[in-house]
Amino acid sequence: MRFCSVVLAISVLVGVTGCGGGSKPLLRLGCYPSPTAGTTFPDPQMLGTHSYSRGGSDRNGIVYTCRGGHIDLAHLRIAADWTMYLTDLAYKSMMRNERTFAYRSKPAPSRYYVELEYPAGWAGMSASEKERLAREASLRLGEYLAFLASTWHEIVTWFGYKFVAVLPEFSSSFSWEDNYSNLLGTRLAAAALRDVGRGYDEAMTIALDKELADLGVQPRRVAIWAGERMRGQWFTGHVVYMVKMKRRNFDIGLDDGYVSPTVVPELTQCRGAQAKPYPVPSLGSLNELGFKARVKIKPKIWESKKILNIAYGGAADRGKLVDPSIHFGPIMDYIKQDAPKRIAGLIAD
Repeated sequence: MRFCSVVLAISVLVGVTGCGGGSKPLLRLGCYPSPTAGTTFPDPQMLGTHSYSRGGSDRNGIVYTCRGGHIDLAHLRIAADWTMYLTDLAYKSMMRNERTFAYRSKPAPSRYYVELEYPAGWAGMSASEKERLAREASLRLGEYLAFLASTWHEIVTWFGYKFVAVLPEFSSSFSWEDNYSNLLGTRLAAAALRDVGRGYDEAMTIALDKELADLGVQPRRVAIWAGERMRGQWFTGHVVYMVKMKRRNFDIGLDDGYVSPTVVPELTQCRGAQAKPYPVPSLGSLNELGFKARVKIKPKIWESKKILNIAYGGAADRGKLVDPSIHFGPIMDYIKQDAPKRIAGLIAD
């Protein structure tokens, strides 16, 4: 979603405050990466302390990095907090020896179903060994599920889903910074959760500052200028909701397992910087711990019929669930073929 500061008053909580224990993350307000009315560009040296719950000092908006391009901090923080939440949910399910668990994510009202297989000899393991394996397996699964949910949101908004009925989201679907920002959020949350000496919020703050420095984060004025340089090429428009995004990044790691950033070319401040792709989380990473997992999505949106038809190749007996490992490929192929028809002057990654 792309409300940013323009309609900040309608921001809502998905759940109650707190970390884990069933409380869901804040629903934050993202921005277009373009320097248009309604987009916030914070000082990257003054981003505050990350906060999973209401009342924190963290700042959102767009920053620019030499190695990662534009980064939407709201998308990053949302993905991070969902990683935290889903890791906690998966861990508790594993420690209860549950074979399945399910949950809903917002803003797209879909239901996710997770099936688990446990390591050989799980029943006979000591409590401490189960805890050790479950903590690492749940963290890897939480990363995967959070990135999956963020990708699913980009997909459904491409097909017309709107969180608020009167506010279109197609222009922001797969905008050039989305996937990279989402993926970075899951990675930072994983780093924070492995930092056992600190609480999640403090560890997230440290991990974010460290990674932005490694990516070569630039001052606020450079972030604005980097976007302004691409006016007319990557986007048109001066006011939010009237912006038309020409540059889209459809990379979700299906080809090589990495998401590569979209960087502004020939930016003086970033001369010689090398782009930094990130590996996408995968269910296969659970195998080395002895676990296996399968995930399916039940869309509960008006656009589900069209998405399912594409996923199942128009089969008359198509199913009602999306299996990302099977169906994201044909869905993304359709989107890439559809994009030039819907976006004049499209530039795609």
